[in-house]
Amino acid sequence: MKKILSFLLMTIFLTGCSLSDNTKIVFTTGFGSDEVFRIEDSSCSLSEVMVYLINIQNEYEGALGSEILSVQIDEDTTIEDRLKEKALSEIAQIKTMVLLAEINGVALDESESAQASKAGEEYYESLNGEEIEAMNNISIETVTNLYAEYALANKVYEYIIKDINPEISDDEARTITVEQILIKTYSIDEDGNCRKFDASEKAEAYSTAKDILSQIKDGVSFENLMDSYNEADESIISFGKGEKESVYETEAFNLGTDEVSNIIETEDGYYILKCISTFNKEETEANKLKIVEKRRSQVFNEHYDEFASNISRDINMNLWNSVALVKNENVTTNSFFDIYEKYFE
Repeated sequence: MKKILSFLLMTIFLTGCSLSDNTKIVFTTGFGSDEVFRIEDSSCSLSEVMVYLINIQNEYEGALGSEILSVQIDEDTTIEDRLKEKALSEIAQIKTMVLLAEINGVALDESESAQASKAGEEYYESLNGEEIEAMNNISIETVTNLYAEYALANKVYEYIIKDINPEISDDEARTITVEQILIKTYSIDEDGNCRKFDASEKAEAYSTAKDILSQIKDGVSFENLMDSYNEADESIISFGKGEKESVYETEAFNLGTDEVSNIIETEDGYYILKCISTFNKEETEANKLKIVEKRRSQVFNEHYDEFASNISRDINMNLWNSVALVKNENVTTNSFFDIYEKYFE
């Protein structure tokens, strides 16, 4: 489900990219004391939002460390702002997809409802008193409903794309494997900012690449030179069409097995490639599945956008602006989505 939602929501950390959402946003009054937003007649409570926010926060802290929360993205945006946006975006889209399910006659069956109940019970029992309080004293019924809505969002996605089964050829999905040597034309300063080389530095990098290519032509092992010079994170990579910068991809896909490329100038620097395999069958089959899922996602997005453009969303800005990340060492829960996958594998 999380993989599917990554296509649907397209919420990319630090870039702010998201699924096109044409939902009309209206700022209004008349909300309940803990009502964060409404989409049509569907309401979202503070407790529901806090489940998403706390789990997302703890996932990021677990992966990147608690210091990440103090990072300023730009003059007006903090990491906290982004995490709040991510939580709000995800739960709002789930609520929208629930409405979409209703108009398509999609509902959970008895077995799926039972699974949601089991997931809700397990997650609720995993919470300590401070976590329940941080989630605005959430109830087990609210947790169970969140799982039911999450499952329903997944089910309506599957319903809408059920007839989308494009035939993907081996050539379209072909994945190749290359060894690479990169000589960078940028550096990273102590603050983590990227600095492009000036003309003199770039010329020096190109000279290094020329020397490497000359050694290869003189019979020096590509692998030995790769060990000595490569500045890329990986030395051997497999990829399909559309996954790399066009100039890199074109050169790579024109190589035969064991052939070495000329110097390829990209945004990152100068590459020299050696083709290891012009057709990786296992990777190609996996890439077919990725392409199919991408096309299904595109079909769903079109359907979703058309639906979302005709509904309204009212948000309680006073309450939303008061919401903050939880700074409590005893609030560490991050298993909400993992438990979903356990019951709705």
